[in-house]
Amino acid sequence: MIGATFEAIALRWDGAAQSDPPSDPPSDPTVDASGLRERLEALSAAGVHVVLVSEGPPEETQRRLQARPGGPGTLHLCAERGSTLLAVTGDGSAPVPGGGGALGRLATFFEDRGVTGGLTLVLERGRAPGDATVGDRPPPLTDVFPRAAVVDTGVAVDDAGQVLSVLDEQLTRRAERRVPQIDQDPAWTVPLPEGRDHERMAEALATLSNGCAGTRGSRGEVGPDAAPLFLVNGVYGADDHLLPGPLWTGFDPTDPGLPGPGQRMLDLRGGTLYRFGDDAGALRSLRFVSLASPEAMALRAEGPASLLPTGDPLRSPSPSAACTFERRGDHYGARTGDHGSGIAVAARERVVTSGDHRIVERLATWSADRTGAARLDDAYGRLVAVEARGFDRSLADHRHAWARRWADADVTIDGDPAAELAARFAVFQLLSAAAAHGESAVGARGLTGTGYAGHVFWDADVFVLPALVAIHPAAARSMLEYRIRRLPTARAAALALGRSGARFPWESAGDGSDVTPREVTGPDGEPVAISTGPDEEHIVADVAWAAAHYADWTGDADFLAGPGRPLLVDTARYWASRVESDADGRGHIRGVVGPDEYHVHVDDNAFTNVMARWNLRRGAAFLQGTHGADEASTWLGLAASLIDGWDPATQLYEQFDGYFAHEPLLMSEVGTPPMAVDMLLGAERVSGSQLIKQADVLMAHHLVPEELERGSLRPCLDFYEPRTAHGSSLSPAISASLWARAGDPERALGLFRMAARLDLDDTTGTTADGLHLATMGGVWQALAFGFLGLAAEAGTLVVRPSLPAAWGALALSFRFAGQPVRVRADADHVTVTCRAPLTVAVDGEGPTRCPPGTTAIRWTGARPTGERR
Repeated sequence: MIGATFEAIALRWDGAAQSDPPSDPPSDPTVDASGLRERLEALSAAGVHVVLVSEGPPEETQRRLQARPGGPGTLHLCAERGSTLLAVTGDGSAPVPGGGGALGRLATFFEDRGVTGGLTLVLERGRAPGDATVGDRPPPLTDVFPRAAVVDTGVAVDDAGQVLSVLDEQLTRRAERRVPQIDQDPAWTVPLPEGRDHERMAEALATLSNGCAGTRGSRGEVGPDAAPLFLVNGVYGADDHLLPGPLWTGFDPTDPGLPGPGQRMLDLRGGTLYRFGDDAGALRSLRFVSLASPEAMALRAEGPASLLPTGDPLRSPSPSAACTFERRGDHYGARTGDHGSGIAVAARERVVTSGDHRIVERLATWSADRTGAARLDDAYGRLVAVEARGFDRSLADHRHAWARRWADADVTIDGDPAAELAARFAVFQLLSAAAAHGESAVGARGLTGTGYAGHVFWDADVFVLPALVAIHPAAARSMLEYRIRRLPTARAAALALGRSGARFPWESAGDGSDVTPREVTGPDGEPVAISTGPDEEHIVADVAWAAAHYADWTGDADFLAGPGRPLLVDTARYWASRVESDADGRGHIRGVVGPDEYHVHVDDNAFTNVMARWNLRRGAAFLQGTHGADEASTWLGLAASLIDGWDPATQLYEQFDGYFAHEPLLMSEVGTPPMAVDMLLGAERVSGSQLIKQADVLMAHHLVPEELERGSLRPCLDFYEPRTAHGSSLSPAISASLWARAGDPERALGLFRMAARLDLDDTTGTTADGLHLATMGGVWQALAFGFLGLAAEAGTLVVRPSLPAAWGALALSFRFAGQPVRVRADADHVTVTCRAPLTVAVDGEGPTRCPPGTTAIRWTGARPTGERR
């Protein structure tokens, strides 16, 4: 007995697996294969993919087998030493077209459906002493299916009894609804920290989300150290905080107390949370929030009955929450919220108990309303559809959807497995953050926790969105839709200030109004005013930049010509009414807060002014040649007049007017970043010093390098980086990207690792409140725009690699100009894989027209020492 459930089976068979004593080769071409046939057809009906590998002609193998599987699992015959591949269905068999080895194509077929490594079972006879050499026999199936589980079916001949018993076990496990397993590939799985002190951190790390809804990775037996949470994107309560929905993953053990044993592991490739353990009393479970059916969620668990009690499968999100419950037959329903908004969840549970062992299968669906009470009827209706599909089929669909998602988003870092896993974790969370349709309100912590109440900041527009534009463009478009639908509120906000155009708020929630808190309580108990709401206005240009970046990268010109146009024009119109001109004709933007929030209400913050200038110029481009040409001319004049703090003598941009006169403190005199230096020295002293919280002038170099003086990046890095506390989680990844772009990938690597491990190591001590999605976006941007040097320039994909010595190669999969692309850079080549002709410029050379397929472009491999634009 194997004791595990597999999604695919690879079996060597030459007609010898039968009930009669076999011969090798079979002496009777009419050998009875009915036992095997029945099991293969049953496995297909259960959703298992099977491949039979035979040495003889495929037609002969199929004639002997006579299988007619009905699906949804597939049956393939691989024959004639891997040269022929047939797909077998209820209508018969047909050749499968394609090049390369048949088994290799089958391995790819499995991987495309999320069936990898440890999810495959290999059955083949071993080799006895004196057996033929490898050259006389086909290679082992384990060469084609690495990390697969292997059953040796006998060294002399196929042991028919053993083969059939193994297949019977797989059918029995599925019939009993045993907990599936995951592929525990260390390159794709994240073991969660254990212990009560780390419970809430682990819950955040293990959040499962499909961009529409998300549930934290809490243990089923919720204890006092847990903070389980179920959220739906964009559904806020009356307090403008994300509304917690009914909980669907919990159990109420008969002996509450410490959590039961069992290690939890986040499966990045399959989008599941797996719990397992060797202890006889350990729980095993697997849960997922479906990527294929966004309203569906499911779990299976098995273990001691005392840990898996029967009863209502739904829970209130908190003792104080307004949550109503009902039951309709074997369906349960619960609802939170009021007339303003609501979340409804319906669930059905099946329980099988044998002695002290219990198996629980729970299916759940949700329904939500942003503007009214959610209807339980909708959730019940969706639950009926999920029940009809069943747990196993829903899990297979979910894994298939994640495999498709990863095809456009994989990260490979040769020589640094820890960095590779951390990068994949970041990408996983980004892919989980936003839906592919409608609108997506991506808060600072996404759907992973209650930090920042789920409010939307510039984090979404300039950190998360640029990554999603490349790895999941439909989700990026839904994020822009959130901004588009709140343009009326942004226009009203500008008008209320006596200005034109649209003013987006620093923090927004449901309707787009400014929900930035006006004050907080300081360490001494006194109120501290928050100035970001009224003064951190660069968010206006950040929204415009996000819209332009989406269009430039995807090539979606219709977006800016249509629904996205106001995001550039109305924001430019706001800046035109915000700029103040002095007697000398110079333009100023006074009384703002830049990204460095240690210095507030300053004049002519370089980042704000440079972004406003960019916004005015890009907006003017839409009005030139139209009835708005005069307005465009005015905007261009204002853009040219704006003070940006550039000092040709020092080759530096002054962060804001008067910054250079502040106390010249360096971080080396204070402590080691990252740190909240304002908490150490006090806000008053820090505001009078040159210490800064995060990239500010440097952020302008990151977003709009074309707006800055050529050659200014390295001087600005040399000056500002020693003064940067990286007191914001947003900062390290941006600095990493810029150091790589400036030709110092070794220095970039340290900052990259700081950013990539920020939540995995809980560097800030705040991961329990939710993951830092902007950091995740920054990690991807550092890889793409920094180390690979990717850029979109007039429809050309630019690649300017700058790799640290520890990395043998870096490869990213993404979408560019509407097609999937993979770029890999190593010591002396950039390899580009595309499906349609693509223009690529590598390291300042070219451009090269890459035909469909794979093109290797030689580059110097030298680590650049100068600035790359």
